[in-house]
Formats: sequence, C-alpha cells, structure tokens
Amino acid sequence: MISAPKKALIIGAGPAGLAVSVLLARQGYAVEVLEKNLYPGGRCGRIVRDGFRFDTGATMMLMPGMYREVFRSLGLDFDTDLPMIRMKNLYTLCFDDGSRLAFSTDTGAMAQQLELMEPGSAARAARYVETGYRMYRLAVSRLLARNFTRWHQFFNLRNVLMLLRLRVFTTHTNFTRRYFRDPHLQMAYTYQNIYVGQNPYTAPALFAMIPSAELTEGSWFPVGGMHALVEKLLAEGEKLGVAVRYRTEVQRIHTQGNRVTGVVLADGTLREADLVVSAADLPHVYNRLLPTSFMKFRLKRMRYSCSAIVFHWGVGKRYPQLDHHTIFLSDTYREGMREIFGRKRVGEDPCFYVHAPVRSDPSAAPEECDALSVIVAVGHHDPSNTAEWQSLTEKVREAVIGKLIRAGLTDLREQIRFEMVFTPPQWEDAVHVARGAVFGSLAHSITQMGWFRPANRHRRYKNLYFTGGSTHPGNGVPMVLMSAKLAAERIASEQPL
Repeated sequence: MISAPKKALIIGAGPAGLAVSVLLARQGYAVEVLEKNLYPGGRCGRIVRDGFRFDTGATMMLMPGMYREVFRSLGLDFDTDLPMIRMKNLYTLCFDDGSRLAFSTDTGAMAQQLELMEPGSAARAARYVETGYRMYRLAVSRLLARNFTRWHQFFNLRNVLMLLRLRVFTTHTNFTRRYFRDPHLQMAYTYQNIYVGQNPYTAPALFAMIPSAELTEGSWFPVGGMHALVEKLLAEGEKLGVAVRYRTEVQRIHTQGNRVTGVVLADGTLREADLVVSAADLPHVYNRLLPTSFMKFRLKRMRYSCSAIVFHWGVGKRYPQLDHHTIFLSDTYREGMREIFGRKRVGEDPCFYVHAPVRSDPSAAPEECDALSVIVAVGHHDPSNTAEWQSLTEKVREAVIGKLIRAGLTDLREQIRFEMVFTPPQWEDAVHVARGAVFGSLAHSITQMGWFRPANRHRRYKNLYFTGGSTHPGNGVPMVLMSAKLAAERIASEQPL
C-alpha cells in the first residue's frame, strides 16, 4: 500500500517561499503555501493602474550566476525559461555638477568615461573589478552557497583565511579609496550597498563584489518586470501540484514538544503538517508566531538595514533625460548616510534611484507615457524614532522633484497623473518586514553573516525551517532564492520521507 506524501506548509508567497515550495514538491512533499495578502510576490510584487505597471520591490536581475544555480535546482533554465532583456548600460549615475557616468559592461566605453573623470582611473577600476569579482566568487562558493549546520564548519583556520581574503575587516569605502581619489567615483563604486540596505561607510569591503559582479556578469530585466520571476515560480509550482492559498494569514505556529505540528490561522483553524517552512521575515516569526525564546531577544539587539520611501508616478510623457535605471548621487553623500543609518531619517539632499522600465519594455505604460518609480533610502521605522513619516515624505518628494526639474524634467509636476507612496510603516504592515526595513531587515556585518546569522532551522523545533533575507545567506533577490535552495537541501538531509 502506497502511503500519502508528507505535507509541507510554507508561510509566505514571496520569491523564497515559492522557490522552496517547488523544491519541496520535487522532493515528494504535498506542498501548500499560505499567503496573507491577495496576491503573491511579497516585496517582489506588482501594481497595475490605468495601464501603468510598477514593480514594488527589486527592479533588476543582478548576479546571474547565482540565479542560474538556483534555477537548475528548480528544474529551470535561467537563460531560456524567463524572457529577459540584457541591459546595455547597467544604469546612469547623475552628479550634482551635471556630470554623468553610464555604468556599463562595455569596458572600452567605461574606460573612456573614467579617464575623463580621473586620469589613470580606468586601469585602477579594472583592478578593483577583478579583485571584487574574485571576492564574489570566493564568497559564493565558501560562504553564501553552503549551509553551516555545525560551528566547526565556519570556525576553522581555512575560513579565517577566507574572511581575510574577503576583506571583511575593512570598510567598503576605505577599500574603494585605494583605487579612486575622485569623490564621484568613490560614490559610484560604493552606493550599491543600498541594494541590501547597508551603509558603505561601515559595511565590509566584501560588498565591492556587487559592482564588480554587475560589471563582469551584467544586468537583466525580465519582460513584464521582476514580478515575472514570481509568475514563473508560481507556474512551476502549479505543475508540481503546489497549492497557494491567498488571504490566509498565519496567527501562530503550532508546537508540541520539540516539533511543530502545523499552523493556526487568523480564523482559528489549525492546518496540520509534517514540516513547516516560514518564508516570512524572521523577526516577525519569532516575535509573533512562536513562543518566547532567547532568539526573540537576540533579534531585538541585532542591527537592522535601512528602509525606503517609494513613489510610483503615472506620467503623461516620456523624458529622454532618464535611462531605464538612473541614480542621482548628491555631494552630501556621506552626510546623507549618517542621517539614514545614524539618526534613522533622511538627509536634506537625498540620493535616489529612478526606475523607468518603458526604455526597455514599452508595455510598462500607455503609449508616450512613463511609469516612474523613485526609491529614496531612509532610516528604518525604529520604535524609538518619533519621525513623522507624512511630513518627511513631503520633504523628500519636494527634494526629488526639485532635482529632477533641474535635470531637465521641467514640467514633471504637471505631467504626474497619479501618485502612490510607500513608507517604512506601510512596508512593515503590508509584508510584515521588521521595522519596515524593506531591503531586508537584518543588516550584513561580520557578526551577522554565516554562522552568526540566524540559522535556517529552529534550534528546538527540528521540523521548522526558515528561508528569506533574514536567515543565511542574506538580503537581495539572488541570495533570497539561494536561501530557499539551502533550506531545501538541509530538509532533504535531515527529514526522511
């Protein structure tokens, strides 16, 4: 007699939750995904309004090598199963003096621009990228793409040497100053820390791997936006029998002894399972879904990433001044970082990023219109911070529009047909991300990476696993997907079917 397959419940239908649902279905589990919202995607969502389409989270695919590895484990081919556009320019950087730098994988074009900004910098930039990419490959193979289930797997002489090679004891900005004197170039090669909510003045030099991987491997944009990744994972799960339940909020994880037996929903219903994987933000899980434990108090003392105020504008015309990805970097860069990460606020002249997908995918807006998303890094929603987010948002909006007008978008105010805004408290409420730290709640530092980062299996409840940005290996869509692969591998080795 054939026994029924074991049941796995997944909490959250973001990229990590959907990826691990596919992986567990491939292992033979009967998988059900429980999502509190009406739609999938989590922080990788989509909004469509009046013919305008907006990604609510990530807007570019970086580190394709990591995607390829995860896609292979999902039974997919990254290069053929998800229609994508390769970016000619990764993004265009705009500085206060009116100068611009098109960050490009075209080494000749980059060298020409760099030499105009700082003579001799092209050769140094090549060495920077070579060193950073070497760190990236080492980090992936030895730190990011492997499980640490025993302390000695992390604490050994080999790994001490690895950490030295990854320059985790040097800050990213100090590392970059060795290669560039020009302050604009120092900004250009460090601001990428914001991708994962980090301060380049305190984050380890390891994060030079981000611009280096960008310039080596390139950047892609999926046709239909980043939410197309979510749709692909959903479709693959559906083929394997994965069931996704929307408007199904988990109130708590049901425990019995040293195991979990399922989850209790907001309406009081108990859903039983042999295995539970939470893709919800880890601080939310320990604070709201599990009995009080030491980890709950440890999480309160950990360092958190920054957040963002995001504006989505449906605009009645297109502006040639904007590339698909455009970043405005202010001369008050360092002071701005102090405001974000020190005072948990935002500077007077904030740096910001503009996403204008129509440049590559005309379906993102009606003809001759633009779907613009503006992302401004701000401090996270610290409980001790009394910032008035409404007034702060108005201040940020005026600063952004003023700079865009000076950049040539002279009639922008009149052309905005509608606006949607998201602030840290809204992120916290919408997707249960701790402190509204939308880039990924827990920060990256030497004491919050590898073995030090919260584990992907509960210490007491042996059939409760975690995936997502707040567990190993960390924040950002590539690493979130990698976290799903690592959790599934650990489940396969520890939970006999």
